Amino acid sequence: MTKEQREMLTRINEYAEKVMADIDPQKTPISYQLDKLTPIMKEIAEEKQMALSDVFIEYMDLASEASVEMENKLQESLKDIEDDDKK
Repeated sequence: MTKEQREMLTRINEYAEKVMADIDPQKTPISYQLDKLTPIMKEIAEEKQMALSDVFIEYMDLASEASVEMENKLQESLKDIEDDDKK
């Protein structure tokens, strides 16, 4: 993930925390969540001269990539803990 992509993901996630603070993402349809993110994504699309649909797609890709990164870090941490316990 490039610095620019990470900044975009962070910006959208920070916006999401503000506008969707009261919802449970596990119980809320993705379509509703994306609808709530449309204003920030439109803003980014205009700034980057991209189609809104391209911003949506990039966001979904980046969010997936970030999720995999977090999972890998968690697995590494758990492995380190297990290794320490064996000592």
